[in-house]
Amino acid sequence: QVQLVESGGGLVQPGGSLTLSCAASGIRFNIFTMGWYRQAPGKQRELVAVVTSGGTTTYADSVKGRFTISRDNAKNTVTLQMNNLKPEDTAVYYCRGLYNPLVYWGQGTQVTVSS
Repeated sequence: QVQLVESGGGLVQPGGSLTLSCAASGIRFNIFTMGWYRQAPGKQRELVAVVTSGGTTTYADSVKGRFTISRDNAKNTVTLQMNNLKPEDTAVYYCRGLYNPLVYWGQGTQVTVSS
């Protein structure tokens, strides 16, 4: 049974930081491209950051310089460090694992940036 379980969301003030974690089970984690996506109310789900099995990272322009994605293959986890958060970062954040044609999603964790 495949599970991707996100944690670490919450309410934070603008300029603050949060760390999201995704724990994966039931997959060969080290061969999967892992990513974080987000969906704000009334908007489509969008890519935030991905890290390939080889460690190559890609970021959305809106988060470059503020967010950092990393993976720990020994612990089957992928982490998103979010700094200098802005109100427009408010969304449900989802973890995704991809190894074509296999795609798995977590249940999502809410991040709210508000004063």
